[in-house]
Amino acid sequence: MANKRDNQRRIEPTFDTPRKSRTGDVRVSRADRVSAAPNKPRAKSARRKKRRSTAARSKSGIWRFVGKSFYWSFVIGIWGAIGVACIVGYYAAQLPQSSNWSIPQRPPNARIVSLNGDLIANRGTTGGAAMPLDEMSPYIPMAVIAIEDRRFKWHFGFDPVGFTRAMVSNILAGKLVQGGSTLTQQLAKNLFLEPERTIERKIQELILAVWLETKFSKDEILELYLNRVYFGSGAYGVDAASRRYFNKSARDVNLAEAAILAGVLKAPSRLSPARNPKLAEDRAQIVLGAMRRANFVTDRETAKALTMQAKKAKRYWSGSEHYVADMVMKELPTLIGEMRADVVVDTTFDLELQKLAGKIIAETLDKYGTKRKVSQGALVTMSPNGALRALVGGREYADSQFNRATDALRQPGSAFKPFVYLAALEAGRTPVSVRQDAPVKIGNWTPENYDRKYRGPVTLDTALSKSLNTVAAQLVMEVGPITVIETARRLGIRSKLQQNASIALGTSEVTLLELVTAFAPFSNGGDAVAPFLIKRVKDLDGNVLYERKTSPSNKVIRSRELGMMNAMLSNVISTGTGKAASLGDRPAAGKTGTTQNSRDGLFVGYTANLITGVWYGNDDGSPTVKVTGGSLPASSWQRLMSKVHEGLPLSALPGNYAPEVAAVPTIRPKTNVAGGGEVDRIRPSNQQANKRRSLSELENPTPSVGVGQASAPRRRTILDLIFGG
Repeated sequence: MANKRDNQRRIEPTFDTPRKSRTGDVRVSRADRVSAAPNKPRAKSARRKKRRSTAARSKSGIWRFVGKSFYWSFVIGIWGAIGVACIVGYYAAQLPQSSNWSIPQRPPNARIVSLNGDLIANRGTTGGAAMPLDEMSPYIPMAVIAIEDRRFKWHFGFDPVGFTRAMVSNILAGKLVQGGSTLTQQLAKNLFLEPERTIERKIQELILAVWLETKFSKDEILELYLNRVYFGSGAYGVDAASRRYFNKSARDVNLAEAAILAGVLKAPSRLSPARNPKLAEDRAQIVLGAMRRANFVTDRETAKALTMQAKKAKRYWSGSEHYVADMVMKELPTLIGEMRADVVVDTTFDLELQKLAGKIIAETLDKYGTKRKVSQGALVTMSPNGALRALVGGREYADSQFNRATDALRQPGSAFKPFVYLAALEAGRTPVSVRQDAPVKIGNWTPENYDRKYRGPVTLDTALSKSLNTVAAQLVMEVGPITVIETARRLGIRSKLQQNASIALGTSEVTLLELVTAFAPFSNGGDAVAPFLIKRVKDLDGNVLYERKTSPSNKVIRSRELGMMNAMLSNVISTGTGKAASLGDRPAAGKTGTTQNSRDGLFVGYTANLITGVWYGNDDGSPTVKVTGGSLPASSWQRLMSKVHEGLPLSALPGNYAPEVAAVPTIRPKTNVAGGGEVDRIRPSNQQANKRRSLSELENPTPSVGVGQASAPRRRTILDLIFGG
């Protein structure tokens, strides 16, 4: 049993120890195996198959990866596009319906031109008029395209290539060095959107840019852009910028100037040639390089333009003509109402004369300003009919836009005396009427002459030419201050005048324009005038919106008194205080004016062709150093009027008066017996000469004692009574 159990014991397989071969073992020997040594070629073939299988599996894996990448990219792209479409749709919904989209009207511009059609200034929000693309210098659009949007002619409003290039450059630089917006996008932003940096604004900008590309040609888009974009220093549009920086039309801009204009667009405030000419030049050279790479210009043209020197542009709207432009814009609404479209304003101003006037004021102040402690000047020139020919409101418009010719109330000093003398002539006096130049007291007021000297009996002619204050004060009290005020108002003074005796010396404040207007009747034959500066206003189609009509004449001075005044005021220039204003043989007249402590110096003079007034002083009313009406104002007047009258025929001043011989009383000489017949003239003592007279004496002034009176009665004796002696 035991043996049987032993024989039937189960043997478990093991892999630890090799078992010896037994009889009947069915396992295959090494010799019987397929991979036996004699069969080596077959082993190599198997390895090749294995390698091919591995390569196939590897290639299959790459394709599976590419396929999966493409698949997921496509899926992500689809979802991304859906997301972008949703975002675009959302922000597009914030815009008005596309059927209502239209190009906003450009803000209206007023083109202000001179008497001869020369441009004085442009006024409006843009600072200039629009200009067709085919009228601009061809260098301007080429420069802008080369530096701002080289692919402008080919893209559809958005340039993916340019955008990608800009983004890569910005990422590599770590800051914003390039912009990815096309010219069309920039135009869309300028026309429709606010200049804020948001995703919403960028998306709306892109939508509007594509819309612009579908509605307008490339040339139309470029023209719109160049007429709307900001070029710095208050200039919108290429023509405004050309005039602002180069004082010329965009038609006449050369290659170097076009490069400067295009360069400004990157940063208008920082790169403006009026602010930083060196930066503007550096940027312009970059623009020239871009133009050359785009084959817009040749090497020779580029080399020539690169030789340009940095030149600081004139300051903001520099020049006296801008005082004129301000006056035009102030008056224009009263003539045509609200300006809704571009207009052309024909004025009465002579641009050449205007620039000469501004130059004279500036040069005089540059030469004498420090020495004479005078900082400002003003000038008005008018035709005898009231048409303004030149007006300077200050030394430099860029420094101060306050118009001292029209808005500054200043004392005219003795320049007001012609109205006093005219009132006296109309009351019966004549140029040869005699008055005493002696100390006078009117109430608590004691007027003195400028030189503090007294000349005794003088004619009114001499008193006016020498600008004697004592005689003017006497005349005011003879005719009354009210009469003098009425006379001044009749001739054109509109400011408030004080009713007192000191009005004789011009203590009531007026404007220079008023004063020149009131002198016009002396030049034109006695007619009052209203100053005007606008003749006609037209739209761009030539339709007349306003045209000035000739006013009927209004005689305010009779011919005889006019002739008297012109005779006396002519002597102011020939022999009096205004000698510095002499025009030689040409008939001219005028009056000087100087206020207390030389705070103001004025000269207003005229010929039969023009009336001009000149003022010098300080805005704060501080005293100057001996700036009188006969000094700087008279010399400036002479410089201007002599230039303007070159080549004009001589014309006599109007009026009907034949000069009379003055009968100025003189003191008879007495014979000095002891002196052997030598003649000594009796001179009043200093005490008598300086004795002040009362107001009652002034009402009926009489010459000094012994002049024009009967001899003093001698003592009568008994013989006289008997013989009737």
